[in-house]
Amino acid sequence: QVRLVESGGDLVQPGGSLRLSCGGSGFSLELYAVAWFRQAPGKEREGVSCIPSRETSTTDYADSVKGRFTVSRDSAKNTVYLQMNNLSAADTAVYYCAAGGVFCGWKSYDQFPADHWGQGTQVTVTS
Repeated sequence: QVRLVESGGDLVQPGGSLRLSCGGSGFSLELYAVAWFRQAPGKEREGVSCIPSRETSTTDYADSVKGRFTVSRDSAKNTVYLQMNNLSAADTAVYYCAAGGVFCGWKSYDQFPADHWGQGTQVTVTS
């Protein structure tokens, strides 16, 4: 069974850090580009970051997270990570990962060709 499972969400204080994981089962995640999305209450889903399959293109980040978030993958563990530093209340959301295609660098994250979605993990930043 093909599944994506996110983990690592938590309650954290402003300025803190979290590392989210997106684990694949039933398929090889390294064959796919993986994008991270988030959705805050009452807001539309927004793309956060994308890591391509192998080195087909470069990673990219939304302007709101550049310099604070880093996406990486561990092919041996079939997992993609999102390291989030210097978190603020504006980062509070449910974070989802999606796998699809091989490239990143889409003009809009709405164009990301997601084949598989995870169930989401909650990140709450509050003092």
